[in-house]
Amino acid sequence: MVKLRLKRCGRKQRAIYRIVAIDVRSRREGRDLRKVGFYDPIKNQIYLNVPAILYFLEKGAQPTGTVHDISKKAGVFTELRLNQQTKFN
Repeated sequence: MVKLRLKRCGRKQRAIYRIVAIDVRSRREGRDLRKVGFYDPIKNQIYLNVPAILYFLEKGAQPTGTVHDISKKAGVFTELRLNQQTKFN
């Protein structure tokens, strides 16, 4: 199973996170399948590769709580809903 979760980067006391698609059995710093975003909590910057995130969500990937909240603020789930509605119509 694949999850969308945060991978810690940066130096001590200056954490920066990559949002990655990664296998559930991998550790936090393990090898990821694909980098799909970037989150800097200090500067409050977010970059998301929305098509890549939508691809993994459609394939059944589960976002962690924090990644879910970040994606929700960016409106990823509304785009996912729109894509699913156009497929069924």
